[in-house]
Amino acid sequence: MPKSKTAYVCTECGADFSKWQGQCPECGEWNTVQEIKLSSAKTSRSSAKSVGYAGAAAEIKSLSAIDLKEQPRFSSGIGEFDRVLGGGLVPGSAILVGGHPGAGKSTLLLQTMCYLANHLPALYITGEESLQQVAMRAKRLELQADDLKMFSETSIESIEATVQSVQPKVLVVDSIQVMFSESLDSAPGSVSQVRECAARLTRLAKQTGMVLFLVGHVTKEGAIAGPKVLEHMIDCSIMLEGSSDTRYRTLRGIKNRFGAVNELGVFAMQEKGLAEVKNPSAIFLNRGEEASPGSAVTVLWEGTRPLLVELQALVDESQGSYPKRVALGLDQNRVSMLLAVLHRHGGLHCGDQDVFVSLVGGVKTSETSTDLASLASIVSSFRGVNLARDVIMFGEVGLSGEVRPVASGQERIHEAAKHGFKLAYVPWGNRPREDVPGMKVVPVKTLDEFLKNVF
Repeated sequence: MPKSKTAYVCTECGADFSKWQGQCPECGEWNTVQEIKLSSAKTSRSSAKSVGYAGAAAEIKSLSAIDLKEQPRFSSGIGEFDRVLGGGLVPGSAILVGGHPGAGKSTLLLQTMCYLANHLPALYITGEESLQQVAMRAKRLELQADDLKMFSETSIESIEATVQSVQPKVLVVDSIQVMFSESLDSAPGSVSQVRECAARLTRLAKQTGMVLFLVGHVTKEGAIAGPKVLEHMIDCSIMLEGSSDTRYRTLRGIKNRFGAVNELGVFAMQEKGLAEVKNPSAIFLNRGEEASPGSAVTVLWEGTRPLLVELQALVDESQGSYPKRVALGLDQNRVSMLLAVLHRHGGLHCGDQDVFVSLVGGVKTSETSTDLASLASIVSSFRGVNLARDVIMFGEVGLSGEVRPVASGQERIHEAAKHGFKLAYVPWGNRPREDVPGMKVVPVKTLDEFLKNVF
């Protein structure tokens, strides 16, 4: 009997080691190196042969001889989903869909598969729910599921045989954490099982040209559960975000080999499933009828389109020894930095004040274009002065108080003009070359100049 081989793999970065160690030398994380059992080469060859792609010799080509024709795409039936994917589904691609429990991952994929099943062979494999549960959801959502083929299985060997028999063009595996391979002794969900099952399913998708959807669980920190190498195997990683206290869901592209990264799709959870939101700016700008201090509007750039959002701030006298700095949807460290810049170059001291800053609607961003709106809302709340409701502002603020330009400035200005805004404060480097109809644009170079113009 051949001796089983073992390896030690970091669950964060996927690095391999010959022996166990407490700290991963590659990423520096502690207690992330786990032992996994490797299948023998003979087993791997036999399993590859069973799914029909063993012995296929790879053809060596020169770089100039490779066909550069664009991969044909086809629609998922949901416009916002296609936007995040880069324009549609690419044959032979592997897509990882993650999200917190109850976010709507299975609902979104079931809606997509029911649409695709009317046009091409589609197979939905469920490992967590029974077929009756999935059928009940489809009935509740009033989906046309007559042509969609269902299969309840967790064995990767059985799934490979079924795929060869059915030959679907689109395959959903829900979820990758419950799949297991009989060639490994570890339990489903372990590093070795997730790694092996994902690798075999991805290889199968590449060889057969089908689109593969893998549903992935997330940890409490919001990262995909399992080894980090899982995200390196697939072509596209998307995350469905949204809490149970709001009906809106955002689908964000984390990795995409066929389109733009950080593309954003917006959905509304309704009784009949997820409905795409054609104009996201309208829902995030649902402001009160009366103006109030601490409210400003800015323009984010998400993927390939602008998004107008409201940014609110509350500045209040601190009741404790250490003033609070809380940021929701923004980088908290950046908010602290902006308060220091405001003190040095704006002459406003908030050292004894609690400062709360939030992006309305549950939006999250790492963009620096929110700096001007953040500072304006903080000053507005501190002084109790209302900002005009038809004013838009965006721009990055440097440590020396200069206002830096941001990407896609012209598109942001025109998007704000479409929504009826009359005045825009923008960085000097983003000033438009031609007048924008119906809007006055005020370019600023420094934070002091910006504050004098606004207040």
